[in-house]
Amino acid sequence: MSDKFYCMTVRMNIDCNGCYQRIRRALLQMQEDLESHLIDRKQQRVSVCGAFVPQDVAIKLRKKTNRRVEIMEIKEVDAGDGHRP
Repeated sequence: MSDKFYCMTVRMNIDCNGCYQRIRRALLQMQEDLESHLIDRKQQRVSVCGAFVPQDVAIKLRKKTNRRVEIMEIKEVDAGDGHRP
């Protein structure tokens, strides 16, 4: 578990309902690392927030969904002050 709180946006190919469900299932399996997630089907983006290592989450998503994961943005927020956004 990381001591930093990250919000990461990745681009993934979400073609159909099955692709969406596969991504959603993979994110729910990683729930201990992630605080929240958002899947935007129209823009084909997935946003995740939590205390995790961004590269590790991207690799896990890639392995569990068998889809290409392109990291677009990573925002780092210091979680040491006791409150999170």
